[in-house]
Formats: sequence, C-alpha cells, structure tokens
Amino acid sequence: MARSVAVLSDIHGVLPALDAVLAEPAIRSAERIVLTGDIAAGPQPAEVLDRLLGLGDRAVWVRGNADRELVQLARGEGGDVPDPIAPWAASQLGASHVDWLAGLPLAVTLPVDGFGPVVFCHATPRDDAEVVLVNSRLERWADVLADLPDEVRTVVCGHTHMPFTRLADTRLVINPGSVGMPYGRRGAHWAILGAGTVEMRRTDFDPEAARARILAASSYPDVAEWADYFVFARASDAAALAAFGPRDGRA
Repeated sequence: MARSVAVLSDIHGVLPALDAVLAEPAIRSAERIVLTGDIAAGPQPAEVLDRLLGLGDRAVWVRGNADRELVQLARGEGGDVPDPIAPWAASQLGASHVDWLAGLPLAVTLPVDGFGPVVFCHATPRDDAEVVLVNSRLERWADVLADLPDEVRTVVCGHTHMPFTRLADTRLVINPGSVGMPYGRRGAHWAILGAGTVEMRRTDFDPEAARARILAASSYPDVAEWADYFVFARASDAAALAAFGPRDGRA
C-alpha cells in the first residue's frame, strides 16, 4: 500500500511546468507518482516523455485520449483529431515513445493509505474521452462509475483541466487539474493523496521564462501563440465549464 501518491495530469508536453512540479519537495518524497494521461500532446512532447521515463518505477502511467491520438497519428492510422498541435507532436516522437504510449492502460487501481483501492483514470474509468465536471448531476456520475467494484470509494481523474474534489453519491472524486494547460488559474496544478487526506496543490513558476524556454526549444510553427495562451492560462474556468457542459449529457 502506497503511503503517499502524487497525481500529475494533463501535462501536455510543457516541460517548464513539469520541471517546476518535479522540483517540489512533496513530489520528491512521494512514494508513487501517477500520471493520469494527456502527457505529451504539446510543444515539447519527446522531452516530457524522456523526463518522466527517467522517474523509473516510481511513476505509474495512465492513457489519456491525447496519448491515444498521438499513437494513431504517428502510426498513420488517421482519425479526426481536433487538437491542431497533435500531428506535429506525433511527428516528434521516436518509435520507442510511440510504443510506450500505445501500451498504457485505460485505468489503474492502487491501494493508498487511508483510501483503500483508488482508481486512477484520465476521463472516466471506462472511457478516455468522456466528460464529467464538478457540477455534473449525480445521475451522470452514477452512470460513468457504475462498473466499479463497491470497495472502490475514491476515483482520481483528469481530462477537463480544472481542479476539484467532490462527493458523488458517497464516492470521492478528485481531479488535480492540469500541469501544462490549466483553465482558470495560472500555474501547474496537481494533487497528493495519503493518510486519508487529499491536498490540492498549485506550483507557481515564471510564465515569461517558461514561454521563452518553450519558444527556444520547440519547432512547432505556432508555438508563440500556443505558449502565450496556455502558459498564461488565458482560458477561464467559467468559459471551460460552458464549453464542456453540453458534453456531459446535460440538457
């Protein structure tokens, strides 16, 4: 059973944000680091993967929809991928990167001190692209969590880039937010679980320096615009909730 588990989600290929989080003392001391998907689709995909692979067995990886899409694009399997940076990011990956991403699981279950078995996934335990939000109705949560064993009382997800914790009919749901593409508040968002408690964390870093570092390292043609929008968190949480809301089945 893990005594402490740090959760990093939606890094999206932003190495300066990832490095800022990995430098945190709580990350350095965490027994396990769970990566809940959408890891590489961004301006520094290979660099981020290499940094995370360097964590070795401490890291537990989960597949996100963007990771699946990168594999499809890199292998020429096509499909409709709405993220404009994805084709470029896929072209930056080596064969070993692609094979690694292709082998990631949809979800993992880990025993965590004070929580019992915890399911870690990207969007929902059954699908890497479903949308559930902090204000999704209980019927929606009951539907997406229906296949979980009764003994699983905690679910950790990502996907929507907005941190929250809430109860959904006695199950605790935790979304740590996004390391690399936060909506609503600047900084790299993550969480840590242990001893029955959840700590929602935000690591601040210099956005100007991060943008400069990304521009110097990335050959993505629209990297300046991309970095300005996402590193500076131009998208509000209210706008993101309005955009995502219709996708959770609400009327």
